Amino acid sequence: DVVTLDVEMPVMDGLKALEIIMDEHPLPVVMLSSLTKESADATLKALSLGAVDFIPKPKNIFKMHADEMRAQLNEKIKTAAKIKIEKKHSSIHVPAVKGPHFKLEDSMRKKNIKKIIAIGTSTGGPKALQQVIPLLPKDMPASVLIVQHMPAGFTKSLAERLNSISEIYVKEAEDSEVLLPGHVYIAPGDFHMKIANVYGEYRIQLSKEKAVFGLRPSVDVMMSSIAKLGDKIKLIAVIMTGMGSDGAEGMKKIKEQNGLTIAQDEETCIVYGMPKSAIDLGGVDEIVPLHVIASRIISLM
Repeated sequence: DVVTLDVEMPVMDGLKALEIIMDEHPLPVVMLSSLTKESADATLKALSLGAVDFIPKPKNIFKMHADEMRAQLNEKIKTAAKIKIEKKHSSIHVPAVKGPHFKLEDSMRKKNIKKIIAIGTSTGGPKALQQVIPLLPKDMPASVLIVQHMPAGFTKSLAERLNSISEIYVKEAEDSEVLLPGHVYIAPGDFHMKIANVYGEYRIQLSKEKAVFGLRPSVDVMMSSIAKLGDKIKLIAVIMTGMGSDGAEGMKKIKEQNGLTIAQDEETCIVYGMPKSAIDLGGVDEIVPLHVIASRIISLM
């Protein structure tokens, strides 16, 4: 039903094994990855090749939280078992960026952003983001904020991978930095990300505040902070593939502040948990397939 596959194996490594599995007998595959830069990069590649999720291996099995690890392993395997892999997965093909180009005034280039786009995603998110972020033009007059459920170390590799295939600049968020237009900021693993208006500048605030439903970073924490920024800035919120309900409350709060909220549709989601929860809570204005999300964002600019 499900294959758990180590990235690091003798003779044939996990990436090569994954390619053969997807080519000859497609199944849901969950990768096991050590917490190193090389393994994080390989894991991101595995997700683009068709793996549905990954589990980080503990650095020290004598210090790991066994109950927490067991619960995470069970949940991810059971979720993976429900995912239908119907055809061969190959590396993501990213279409050429054909979005409109926007002329940014010098003042806007510095700090005076008028729009914030908030994106929340989890299982299936890294692959889905590769169908959205590379299509955004580099001179887009908005800042993009992403919470992808990932452990520390993996979000930096995700940012670097997205940046390498995108025109828009993608980076892992840093504490206290000022939001700039034409920039995408990914919340670091194990940190909540909030946005605050500090003397007229929108700044990122990272914290180790208590995890929300076991999640840090949390989509709800990020989106709820954005909803408090007031009516001087236009808000667009997008909820994409992922299990659970993180982001539903935040989407509703943004909608209540007259922001526009978009959910990925069921057919194109790897796991239809987070979008469905936001829809059921009444926090979604539009439901669109994955391939429409980027063009919809651009049209709202």
